[in-house]
Amino acid sequence: MNHFLQQAKQRRTWIAPQFEVTSWEVVEPYFVQLIQFPITSLSNLQQFLAMRSELDAVLEEDMAWRYIRMSCNTADAQATLDFEFFVNSIQSHIYMYDNELDRKFLQSPFVAQLPEKYSIMRREIQNRVELFCKKNIPLFTELEQQEQEYGAIASQMTVEIDGEQKTLHQAQVFLKSTDREKRETVYRAIVTRRMADEQQLNDLLTQLIAKRHEIALNAGFTNFRDYKFRALNRFDYSKEDCFAFHSAIQKIVPPLVEKLYKSRKEKLGVERLQPFDLEVNIEGENIKKPFTDAQDLLQKSIRCFNDIKPEYGDFLQQMGKYKYLDLDSRIGKAPGGFNYPLYESNVPFIFMNAAGTQRDVETLMHEGGHALHSHFSAHLPLVEFKSLPAEVAELASMSMELIAMEHWHTFFNNAIDLQQAKRSVLEGILTTISWIAMIDKFQHRLYENPQHSIEERTKMWQTIQTEFAVKNLDYTGFERYRDCGWQKQLHIFEVPLYYIEYGFAQLGALALWKNYKQNPENTLRAYEEFLRQGNTKPIPELYSIAGISFEFSYEYVNEIMSFLMEEIQKVT
Repeated sequence: MNHFLQQAKQRRTWIAPQFEVTSWEVVEPYFVQLIQFPITSLSNLQQFLAMRSELDAVLEEDMAWRYIRMSCNTADAQATLDFEFFVNSIQSHIYMYDNELDRKFLQSPFVAQLPEKYSIMRREIQNRVELFCKKNIPLFTELEQQEQEYGAIASQMTVEIDGEQKTLHQAQVFLKSTDREKRETVYRAIVTRRMADEQQLNDLLTQLIAKRHEIALNAGFTNFRDYKFRALNRFDYSKEDCFAFHSAIQKIVPPLVEKLYKSRKEKLGVERLQPFDLEVNIEGENIKKPFTDAQDLLQKSIRCFNDIKPEYGDFLQQMGKYKYLDLDSRIGKAPGGFNYPLYESNVPFIFMNAAGTQRDVETLMHEGGHALHSHFSAHLPLVEFKSLPAEVAELASMSMELIAMEHWHTFFNNAIDLQQAKRSVLEGILTTISWIAMIDKFQHRLYENPQHSIEERTKMWQTIQTEFAVKNLDYTGFERYRDCGWQKQLHIFEVPLYYIEYGFAQLGALALWKNYKQNPENTLRAYEEFLRQGNTKPIPELYSIAGISFEFSYEYVNEIMSFLMEEIQKVT
């Protein structure tokens, strides 16, 4: 094993070094030993937690690699079977034992003597026990498999451009073309391809909602939204806070976007601003590609991270050297991007679909922020301490996107390209935060009305679109696509009700970036201290350690959006 991995890897002190997950029969004895483990003192309890964490790390990493390999090549039938084996033959059994182990922990009289850093873990275990429902175990297994159908469908979406087959992500590059006719042709091709699977995706979501609603009812909830809030350990905010965020974004952001679109329409000199006009550089020249291929993207990203702090660049370099990255876009590869923590290796894996665009740079900076979170929290002794709530994880990644942007000379070697690239990022934040609010509001409606028809679902989405409408963007000719545009958001299918976190974290990231521009050294010190905490404190306290507020009131949103508009003006 190389030095990099030797330094990071968690040592097995209980599980056999040669142990591999080949069947439930080889896994079960470890759970039985934990069930039978005597807890007669505080030190026994801590040993029990350490042993359980070691088993969790081994099993979760095994499943992680199965998921990664399946995502890297959805056409690999064996990779899919390997993942399904874990879900069906391993995960389904783990649910039962996990519940027994959770109860064993809570029933110990020594729990009250644990240090404060265990309090979040204790709260989440208590929550899991309260939510546990034996009837839901087979449903979880079925649901996990069914959710993967979205990736399989989306990975096969391709369009032909200039005689070549392109993934939809690769095709997006052409929407930056200064040739408006070309942009429209490509946009229509993308839209047409997406709509070809409209009914299939509608049917899939209908099935997923029905199963999710059944899970909620079994657990004693009236709807899946309320169940999922508890399952996501959302103790630090409520659905009413989400509604406040929706309302604030709806009132503040669309008028700001309209100002940007007014300028875009004038500079492009078009009679009607249409959706295929939103990616092109309004200065009339194509921004130079920031990298040539995946290897070039990685090398430039390493230099960028190194400029922020050498430790950051070195970590990314090591991840690349030892192949903990899969960056390029290709047919048959699942869509999207992610950073997957590997709790035994203690080195995360970054997956994405780079096609040569600036957005790919942003994605790697984002996933690199997640990777740094894994790096700085690697010292924490328990998997529970490193298993992060999304509001915390996304603050780390979105903040790194903005911090890294201050060092983008590694990608853009002249001031004009750099300025235009920054403007694209900042304007994108403004439009994306509206989209986040729309998608989250839509998901609330889906699960508040689980018996809805596809027609009713479409009307719900149309109503939300009207509420957040930007008046000077013309969708004439694309109305039908607009009505099913939510289907491109994989979170709705694969990780329901997980998306508002990006909105909360985006507000926090902008505030942290503001601090970085004023005092980089102090901000990085606070940022790293925040990363080191993992999941050992409440979310508001973690944000405070990072030097910012966890807030989503109208006043706070307005303050942050005003700062964002000021920064946009500086690069316009």
